[in-house]
Amino acid sequence: MKNFMLLFLLFTTTTFAINFENIDTFSSKFTQTITDDLNKTITYHGELFTKKPSLALWNYKEPIEKSVYILGVNIVIVEPELEQAITKKLEKDLDIFSILSRAKKISKNSYKAVYNSQVYMILLDSGILSQISYIDSFENSVVVKFIDPKENILLEKKLFKIDLPSYYDIIKG
Repeated sequence: MKNFMLLFLLFTTTTFAINFENIDTFSSKFTQTITDDLNKTITYHGELFTKKPSLALWNYKEPIEKSVYILGVNIVIVEPELEQAITKKLEKDLDIFSILSRAKKISKNSYKAVYNSQVYMILLDSGILSQISYIDSFENSVVVKFIDPKENILLEKKLFKIDLPSYYDIIKG
């Protein structure tokens, strides 16, 4: 009976740790590597903050500084070096939670999700999201690796508020 209880606790805590529906916020440093069909690669570094239902802030630090806000179906790309912000309306929400909610386990730490006709491969490390990869619309291989990820931490809604200087150009896309 003791072994059964230990096995039961191990199984239920492992299942809970990888149940994507239980994640309300996610924050992590990241590296995003994009490789084109000629095998040329560019790597970005930054930090991601995301909160249900569909708020995200991708703060890119290197090699250029920019912030990408995803607010439901609205996206705003703030580029300080160019003193501009680009606003676009997406056809559908594009948030990490929508992708994760469609994930199906394919091996011990690997999942596959199809969202908006896009296939995403998801890797976990110790039950925590560690990587998402996909082929983008330009046939580039995109790999986002999460460094020191944190789930279900307090993220204030004001973090996702865009405060642009008055002299920035606003470009509607």
